[in-house]
Parts: sequence; structure tokens; C-alpha cells
Amino acid sequence: TAQSKTDTKKYFENLSGAGKSIAVLTSGGDAQGMNAAVRAVVRMGIYVGAKVYFIHEGYQGMVDGGENIKEATWESVSSMLQVGGTVIGSARCKEFRTHEGRLRAAHNLVQRGITNLCVIGGDGSLTGANLFREEWSGLLDELLEQGLIDEAAASSNSVLHIVGMVGSIDNDFCGTDMTIGTDSALHRIIEVVDAIMTTAQSRHKPKQAAVKISPCSLATWYLALVSALACGADWVFIPEMPPEDGWEENMCQKLSENRADKKRLNIIIVAEGAIDCHNKSITTDYIKDLVVRCLGFDTRVTILGHVQRGGTPSAFDRILASRMGVEAVLALLEASANTPACVVSLVGNQAVRLPLMECVQMTQEVQKAMDEKKFEEAVRLRGRSFENNLNTYKLLSYRKADSELPNSSFNVAVMNVGAPAAGMNAAVRSAVRVGISEGHKMFAVSDGFEGFYKGQIKEIKWGDVGGWTGQGGSLLGTKRTLPAKHMDKIAEQMRIHNINALLVIGGFEAYLGLVELSSARDKYSEFCVPMVMVPATVSNNIPGSDLSIGADTALNAITDTCDRIKQSASGTKRRVFIIETMGGYCGYLASVGGLAAGADAVYIYEEPFDIRDLQANVEHLTEKMKTSIQRGLVLRNENCNENFTTDFIYQLYSEEGRGVFDCRKNVLGHMQQGGAPSPFDRNFGTKIAAKAMQWITRKLKESYKGGKVFANSEDTACLLGMRRRAMVFQPVSQIRDETDFVHRIPKEQWWLKLRPLMKILAKYKTSYDVSDSGQLEHVSRLRPKETDTAAI
Repeated sequence: TAQSKTDTKKYFENLSGAGKSIAVLTSGGDAQGMNAAVRAVVRMGIYVGAKVYFIHEGYQGMVDGGENIKEATWESVSSMLQVGGTVIGSARCKEFRTHEGRLRAAHNLVQRGITNLCVIGGDGSLTGANLFREEWSGLLDELLEQGLIDEAAASSNSVLHIVGMVGSIDNDFCGTDMTIGTDSALHRIIEVVDAIMTTAQSRHKPKQAAVKISPCSLATWYLALVSALACGADWVFIPEMPPEDGWEENMCQKLSENRADKKRLNIIIVAEGAIDCHNKSITTDYIKDLVVRCLGFDTRVTILGHVQRGGTPSAFDRILASRMGVEAVLALLEASANTPACVVSLVGNQAVRLPLMECVQMTQEVQKAMDEKKFEEAVRLRGRSFENNLNTYKLLSYRKADSELPNSSFNVAVMNVGAPAAGMNAAVRSAVRVGISEGHKMFAVSDGFEGFYKGQIKEIKWGDVGGWTGQGGSLLGTKRTLPAKHMDKIAEQMRIHNINALLVIGGFEAYLGLVELSSARDKYSEFCVPMVMVPATVSNNIPGSDLSIGADTALNAITDTCDRIKQSASGTKRRVFIIETMGGYCGYLASVGGLAAGADAVYIYEEPFDIRDLQANVEHLTEKMKTSIQRGLVLRNENCNENFTTDFIYQLYSEEGRGVFDCRKNVLGHMQQGGAPSPFDRNFGTKIAAKAMQWITRKLKESYKGGKVFANSEDTACLLGMRRRAMVFQPVSQIRDETDFVHRIPKEQWWLKLRPLMKILAKYKTSYDVSDSGQLEHVSRLRPKETDTAAI
């Protein structure tokens, strides 16, 4: 079986770019991460033997030709990864919209033998590229008639292949969960909101609250909604959700109630284009005047504008753009004359290819539904991700009156277990508020299982978790203690507080704890209740889930530090940095952080290495120092090898590189666990915990018989994790076979497939399994049936 699996794998070494020319351009509004995509296209293209060209200034450069179209080299994309915007320029081009402009562009491409085009931009840019492709043969005929090209040129350039990547901070393109630049824009928004919150919470005047209103860029339904989720905004206005009549009174009443609860700050987020149900525009000035007139609250308006487009790309955007850039080159190499123009995108955690025009048409349908005021249809067309964001926001923001709550007599406990991870507090807040909305009484357990057996359990109310979303660490307190030695006392506390269900948010200890509790059900009937675990650990080492809460924040800490370390060498020639990351035996942080930071080598436990590998890496860096790129970055996972320690590798590199480069070492340590959670971790934590609580409600109803809850089947003790494209509830008893308990890692890890990307982009010859690539899929128009595996 293993042999047959190997035989069916497809490796990109069989794809050659020899004799092909690829051009890359960025068009429309700039977005952080575009440079990472350009870098990946250039290096992957050169790696497979193709010629790669920059087209500067977007379509304008293609029309003007000349120096705007330049051949790229490996070194020419060095140091681009951490730069925001697009270094090859982007411009709106009226000329390309004309037939004459496209004719000139075709002539410029044919002169250089370019028949493969990688376009990074929004739907307008990609639509223009598709039209160019459809007209290509006719444009060649015209050039031939005018004597500008000969028959040989027309024949050798007869087909134009186009692959698109969506670069847009607005995330308004159908067919992809995230567009390049969106995550970075969210970082900018949340940085500003967090800063405003700290100053506003200092104000103590009894009749004042600060209201923060931020119209963003055009079409910012996504940015406004997700930033509202990420900062726990009191009210959000987006075009897709016009408020009903009487919203002014409702909003002022909610702000007043918050004030009565001694909340010093109210946040209102307004997307540009927000309207009410009568199509009347809702502006920041109108809301400010309303709040001042009705409540007398001190009100401030902050307009973010182009701040959202600026700054360094986040780790997520760098990884997304690098994956998409490599996938785009593979798509161009595999394209035939009949292959439609495609766009490479992200669905769940998987790269996919979709027909470009299907995505564009769906995107235009959304706009048409908006224009016709069919808001529910527009939300449905936006896709499951947007719809889930909207539903989660409604659940968490609008506190129902007690009389409106479902009649439930269930008590649900929530706790953190293991090491702190940024985003844990967002998950707890979400669980508590969703639980209360479902009618349950929520209990908070302090200090993990240790606090559980000591009886550190108390009821937690809606207002108790206000402002938790943006706080790092664990406000409940968390410890690594396992329950096995304290089963009697934990069972007693479950009985005392009549706990009917348990939500555990944490790392590997949380997983082990849930395994121990579910295994003890035969002996303790108190544990025969629904139990679910949500993964939260910077190490991302939980079996059953591709991602964990906290890992994204840690990756950003690593990439930010690596950026600074690399910059420290900008005035120093020939320097190599050895950096140690956390993760236990799991190499996720080192590998994915290395991809985001542009590392030359990454040492991890999962990929054994010996002294010959170390020697080869030193030689590779020695060759690199002969080019214009005279610095190196090497990452090492803390437990990758007990003998090849960070000090050993540092000393080896220092000795072997003597006279060629010098070395410095850094151990990043616990800074990777600290800090405010990233927007991704806030939202991932919020949505996954909400989904877990809804599962608990379903299981409580199913298992309530004879006046009590009794649940002892496998599927009532689960782990909720992301698997490729979906969120899946998996019994912990079934995941045991997938676990390496000695090294505390899953036996199979998806991110190992990303390691060849990192090596290719660092100019190492390697083997790359592309079995998952190459399948052109279609945009789904049907609403998927709601199941436990529905995408989050």
C-alpha cells in the first residue's frame, strides 16, 4: 500500500520551465504581501528553468514597454518579503481598457517571448487579464498584418496563459477565504483600536464614554465585520446588514446599559457605504451627533483611511502569498491551450485553483444583489466564511433579555489547560456569551485541572468577559496539571456544582486531560457529560487539528524579530544569524516561521539531519555570500536534536564560515507566548469556541433523559479541529492512534509539505510533492448542508 501511494504521488521535477517566459505584474490597489507573491513567482520560475520578467507599474508598464519590462534575477527579489505595498509598482491604466492599448501590450510581450502571465490584483485587474487572453490570437493577427511581428513569432507565441492571485485588503473576491493583504490590514486596524482602547479606558468622567468610529477603504464589509469581532465592538454598520427602524434608540440604549455596567469605552465601527433599511447613508458625523445629543457622551471619530494598506505584511500574508506564488507557477507550467484562465486561492487551509471568470462572475453577482438591496442573498453569495463571521458577531454582541433566553437548566464549565496562548481569552469570552445566549449557566474554572480539584469554580456572567478579546495570556489562569491523580476530587467538584458539560481550551495537556477524563467514565458517572476540547497552543502540536489558537501570534512574533535581526545586519557585510524557536518537538513554528521570514535553513525534529547536512548548509551560505545577498538566517527548533544544540550549530557555523561570514545567535524564548493576540487568533478563537458551545448544546439535548444528563459514547468527548477545509468534531479516543505521545506531536503533520517551498525559495534543490495541486475546481453556488464539518 505504501508503495502504491508513492507511485501515485506527483512531483514537480517532471515540470520544466525551460524555453518558457513568465511575466509577473501587480495591478490596482496595492496590498501587503504582494511582494512576497512576486518573490515566490520569480524564484520558483527561475528554479524550474524559465525566464521571469517584472512588469513595472502594472498594465501601464505592459502598454508602455521599454524599461518597464525587465528580466528578474534571483537576487533582485531579495529583501522584498518584509516590505509592504509592491516594489514593482501598481497603476490604474485607462489605455489597457482600449483595443489599441492591448495591442501595444501584446506587441511588447511577443517581442520578449512572454506567453505566461501572472497577475496579482483585484477582480478588475483579473477581468482585464482574461479579456486580453481571449483577444490574444486576434491581436497577434493584427500585429502580423501591420508587419510588427513575423510568422515565426506569431506561431511561437500563439497561446497566452494567465494565472491570477487576488491581492486586495478588502477580501471581496468570491472563491477564496482570504485574499493577499487582508490579514495585514486587520493587523493595522486592530493596532489602532487597541491603542484607542487604552487611552479611552483612562477617562473617568461619569457621563462620558469614548466612541470609536472607523470607516475603512472601499467595499470593507469584511474588514469592518472581522475587526468588530476582533475588538469586541459594541455596534458595527456594514452595507450587508442595514439596521431596522428604531436602531438609533436601540444603539443608545445599549451604550447607556454598558455605561451603567461601568464600561468606560464603547466602540462603534462603520464601514464605508453603510446604509439603513431605507437606503439612507449612515455617516460617522451622524452617529457622533446622535450619541452626543441623546447621551451626552464624549465622542471621538477616528478615520483610518490608507493606514490599512501600509506597514509590514503579517506572517499569514507572507505564507499565503508564498504558497500562492509557487502554485501560480505550477499552474502556468501545467496549462494547455484549452486550460481556462485560473485564479489560485485558499479554501480552509488548502490551496486550490478555480476558473477565473467563475470567481469574477460570482463577485459581480454579490454587487448586483447589493445594488438591488437583496442583502440576505448578498450575504449568502459572499460565502460561508462571511456568513459565519456575521452570525458569530450577532451572537456575541447582542445580549438578550432573560425573558428571551431559551429555558435551560444546564451548567457548563469552561477552563484553560496547559501553557498560555494568545487568543485563549477571546475563546473564553465567546464560549461564555454563546453559552448564556443558549440559556446555560456558565462556570469558569481557574488554573486548569489544579483549580478544578481545589474547587476554584465560580459562575461567570456576560459582563465579566467584556474586553477580554484583545488580552494576551490566560485571564482564567492555566496550569499543566493533569487530572489523573485527582479524579476523586474533580468528580466531587463536578457533583457539587452540578456541571453538565465541559469545554477545555488548551494545548497538549488539555488533550491528555480529556483522554483521561473520558477513560474514567466507567468509574465516575460525573464524567458522563458532553466534553469538548478547543486547541490553543503556540506549538500547534495537537493531533486532529491543522491549526491552534495562539500559533499565528507566535509566528508574527518570530517574523517580526527575524525582520529586526536581519535589518541589524544591513550595515554589516556577511553575517549569519542562528535563531532558536519554541515548539517542543514540533517544528511548526520553526518551519512556517522560516518560510515567512525567508530563512536559508530550518532544523526540526521531524526531518532528521546529520553533520553532512550541516556542512552542506554552511557551503550553501558560503556561495550565497559571493552574491549581492550577504546575510543568512537559520532557524532551529528547540528540540530538533539533543546533540546538535543551538550552541553547537553556532560554533560550527562560526568555525566553518571563518573568513567568509561571522555568526550571531538568538534564543527567542517566551516572547513567542506573550503579546496581544493577532486578529487571526482572536477570530479563530472566537468562532471555534462558539461552534464548540453550539455542539455542547446539541449534545446536552440529546443526552438529557430521565431528568439528568448521561453521555458516555465516544462521540460525546471530542476535539474540535480544522482539517484541510473544514472544522471537524473528532472523538479523542479515535485520535489516540494519530498521536506520538512520547514527543507530543501528531504522527502526520500537513505543514511538512510546506518545507520544500522554503527550501526552493532559499535556492536548494529538493523534491516537492504536488499531488494536491493541478485540479481545477469550480466555485460552489449552493448553500452547503449545515453539518459538524461545515467550514468555520
